[in-house]
Amino acid sequence: MRTNTVDVKKAAKYITVIAVVLCAFAPDSFAQFHEEAFQQTYNDPDDSTAVSDTADKMFTFKELFGGLAHKNDLRIGTMFASSMILPGISQIYNREYWKLPIIYGGIGVCAGLGGYYMHQYNVSKKRYNEILDRIPPGSANISITPGIDYKAKTAGTWLLVGAGLIYWGSLMDGAVNYKKDIHPHPGRATVYSILLPGLGQAYNGEYWKIPIYWGCIAGSIHFLCTNNTNYQRFKRIHNEATNPDIEYTGQISAETALWYRNVYRRYRDYSIVATALFYLLQVIDANVFAYMHDFEVSDSITMRLEPAVLTPDTAYAFNSVPATAAGGSSIGLRLGLRF
Repeated sequence: MRTNTVDVKKAAKYITVIAVVLCAFAPDSFAQFHEEAFQQTYNDPDDSTAVSDTADKMFTFKELFGGLAHKNDLRIGTMFASSMILPGISQIYNREYWKLPIIYGGIGVCAGLGGYYMHQYNVSKKRYNEILDRIPPGSANISITPGIDYKAKTAGTWLLVGAGLIYWGSLMDGAVNYKKDIHPHPGRATVYSILLPGLGQAYNGEYWKIPIYWGCIAGSIHFLCTNNTNYQRFKRIHNEATNPDIEYTGQISAETALWYRNVYRRYRDYSIVATALFYLLQVIDANVFAYMHDFEVSDSITMRLEPAVLTPDTAYAFNSVPATAAGGSSIGLRLGLRF
């Protein structure tokens, strides 16, 4: 019992000493958490960054129209987003007006002819089905003339693809010609990766990353197609096995088909998420490494820990007491890293 009493007295003594030390620094410590410390602004009110850091707008029509009139600079993100809605805005901002008739003429001709040929295909298919429905069941094979115009479908598909490529090319052209004197430009690297995965890495000179991202995206798409095919297959089998109007003679039961249908549907959804994540990752990678292109780290990394006097009334509002007053400073430790 005596030993326990001595231990309790020692513990009480240590606690008392620690409490006294903390009380000695209590005024300074409390001052570090004044409410005003979280309400201060440390930018000069006349500094333009003071507003942009706190209330920066993603998009404004004033910025867009001012940029098109060449009264102010237009951010590449604003230019790219606007060009997606209205092709040609990038060319107007880049003062390449001669490209506008090529873009609109190419898109208009390809889309118009593509729509015309697809309409011809749909008409021929509809007429073919109407004739087929009028043929009595059990009749011998009858040749229906004219048949479905698959050539029109092929031509229409390729023309629509051409219109899409011209649209894509107008976006790429706008990014290529945006402030060509700045390299590397993080916004350009980002747009490159959005338009073509891996192109932002090539722009940053990191070619070794291209096969990695292409492999991940291609693998995700492969599993997406495979899982979707199996999902559709077992979905069809389950529908046939549970349809009371038909006689199902398949070897796979309805319960087994349902289980596999749900499994492959879940794997298909995982593949969609993986494809989107790898695509987004390469966009972020291109943007970040374009920003850090000129960032260098020396071979020597040092750390220094030393005592320091923390002066009051700094940007962190350590103390509201004037520096000349007693107790106006706090004693602490300074940690410095050099790399």
